[in-house]
Amino acid sequence: MIEIERKFLVLNNDFKSQATSENRIVQGYLNSNPERTVRVRIKGNKGFLTIKGKGNESGTSRMEWEKEINLQDAEQLLSLCEKGSIDKIRYEIPLGNHTYEVDVFAGENNGLIIAEIELQSEDENFETPSWLGKEVTGNERYYNAYLSNNPYLTWTSTSRDFGTV
Repeated sequence: MIEIERKFLVLNNDFKSQATSENRIVQGYLNSNPERTVRVRIKGNKGFLTIKGKGNESGTSRMEWEKEINLQDAEQLLSLCEKGSIDKIRYEIPLGNHTYEVDVFAGENNGLIIAEIELQSEDENFETPSWLGKEVTGNERYYNAYLSNNPYLTWTSTSRDFGTV
């Protein structure tokens, strides 16, 4: 399956009042190579194994394969993951025909808030809420696999794209 997704920094917390769900996500990487990442995730009380291919030139589209796995298996696989993990709260915000997923990062990525929207085509139109900031689609620094190895809190202030809360 091809995932078509755009990513944005978030300007403020206004999205929280529009959220219809909120889940904690903890994830690690069995392989964080950008050519093919292999991720283990626990979202709420469910486990997932995901493989993602390298993005296209714009960073908008890439192959993604995901399967739900037993929660206990996910917990065991997390213990095998590379150093560094992702801990975040995901909010889902429906808007028009789409749903934004807004990730509020914790731990070593505290202070970073990213919104993602999945699309049916790269040129599909979508509504942009007032809390949406700079687009960072295709910027690998904002990929979770990169953040697990290079946490946001270690970035210098001049290397950050401001717009987070």
